Amino acid sequence: MRSAVTISLLPEARGGPFVFWDDLAAGFGAAARYGFDAVELFLPSANAVASESIRSLMKKHSLKLAAVGTGAGWVKHKLRLTDPDPSVREQALAFCDGMIEFAGGLGAPVIIGSMQGRWDGGPGSSERERALDWLADALQQLSERASIRGTAVLYEPLNRYETNLFTRVTDASVFLDSRGIQNVKLLADLFHMNIEEADIAMALRQIAPRLGHIHWADSNRQAVGFGHTDIVPIATTLRSIGYQGYLSAEVLPLPDSNAAAKQSVDSIRRWFPKS
Repeated sequence: MRSAVTISLLPEARGGPFVFWDDLAAGFGAAARYGFDAVELFLPSANAVASESIRSLMKKHSLKLAAVGTGAGWVKHKLRLTDPDPSVREQALAFCDGMIEFAGGLGAPVIIGSMQGRWDGGPGSSERERALDWLADALQQLSERASIRGTAVLYEPLNRYETNLFTRVTDASVFLDSRGIQNVKLLADLFHMNIEEADIAMALRQIAPRLGHIHWADSNRQAVGFGHTDIVPIATTLRSIGYQGYLSAEVLPLPDSNAAAKQSVDSIRRWFPKS
């Protein structure tokens, strides 16, 4: 099992669940020092950092790039793929496409999480179906663009306080299958799943063919072991389905970044020792 840790360069996201902040070189150095296999980046835009700088740091520290988040599209630029305004949707697609080009050049997938947006109608409103049509169209376009660049899209269901499109991974998997969307994998975030899933392990088993990435976080969004999530059935399921992707620590830097990093990598190695 491969491990990763998050690095954010987005001031607008300060206070969010990222282990290392602001200093890219220092973040790479710390990731290597704690024994992670890769980093996951949260950047303001596709041109915020030169690809060659990332490539140089990867080589220097023998690290991979696990994924690149697109959340800045919403947090910083207020762009949503399901916005009622077609011009905003086009800008959102362009932002994600830029991230795909950047990430693809470094051999990494992109994450579509908060940029999926939400719908604002009442129960049973036709606006939900319209939003889902927009989401399906966006994911289809982005998946095709990612395929051309030799990478993939990771779609992340969020909890009910962050979206009302898909909050459970099983529902998201059915949606992707029903719309015939290829080259899109699911990102299963254990923090969101703790809120929304009746049985995390069962949900992971059900989406096994689509499972592409895991955010390794505890019930309180801290490092695994600092909350109350029962990891035993989760680890057992991941082994049984042959999951070989990343376990990425997208967690709060508590009690501080170094402690969060150490606890994260220790918990991964506890359940998935390197052979």
